[in-house]
Amino acid sequence: MGEVTEISWTDHTFNPWIGCTKVSAACDNCYAEALMDTRWGKVKWGAGQHRVRTNAANWRQPVKWNKKAGEAGVRRRVFCASLADVFDAEVSNDWRDDLFDLIDVTQNLDWLLLTKRPQVAKKYWHRRTLSKPWNSSNIWLGTTVEDQKMAELRIPILLSIPAKVRFLSCEPLQELVRLKDEWLLHLDWIICGGESGPGARHVNPSWARSLRDDCQRSGTFFFFKQWGDWMPDGPTDHAHTRIGKKAAGARLDGREHREFPR
Repeated sequence: MGEVTEISWTDHTFNPWIGCTKVSAACDNCYAEALMDTRWGKVKWGAGQHRVRTNAANWRQPVKWNKKAGEAGVRRRVFCASLADVFDAEVSNDWRDDLFDLIDVTQNLDWLLLTKRPQVAKKYWHRRTLSKPWNSSNIWLGTTVEDQKMAELRIPILLSIPAKVRFLSCEPLQELVRLKDEWLLHLDWIICGGESGPGARHVNPSWARSLRDDCQRSGTFFFFKQWGDWMPDGPTDHAHTRIGKKAAGARLDGREHREFPR
């Protein structure tokens, strides 16, 4: 985590704390758990387990990125958090307050907050608004939608929160997701992608095409991140070969889709 990241839709990653609990099918093969719990033993995953706050030096990094961005006259995107969920209900609001204070003073950065718990985000957003003046114009708020059930559950809550940019991460996409027109009117960006690593599941091309076509029809920005470990053998949905995410690449129907909200 830090100034250099392999995540193609962000410039930096920042983790204010580490640890989480699995809440839906998108979490089944969680890379953060595999890395931070199983492999490195830095934190125990799951309900009731202690979340570990990162050190002060790490918390100073966004201030440095903000200064560099200001000097260069550009905006930089920061994905927060790749090893946790900002709106994990088992994280104290005091910790979240510290994070949002940091976001508030780094206005040259666009903060991408992706959550599987938009109901907690909504409660915190309301609490923050009541507690003190703050500038949320540099927050892009997103929720994970891996299947239709999560779309129906999470999207309406996301759209009830007055974030400047609202987005979906349909990764790892698990089935065909139908996006309603009333949702698309208020969604700015959709990220779509497959899964990599042990136990990776494949993405059918028709699922990705459906989201792309919805975005083209509605004017929503579309970002196809990757196929993941499994590459479709052709334009149909019937066969996939496991060749690894690097070899599989990110071309959908012969082209890459790398769109960002302006």
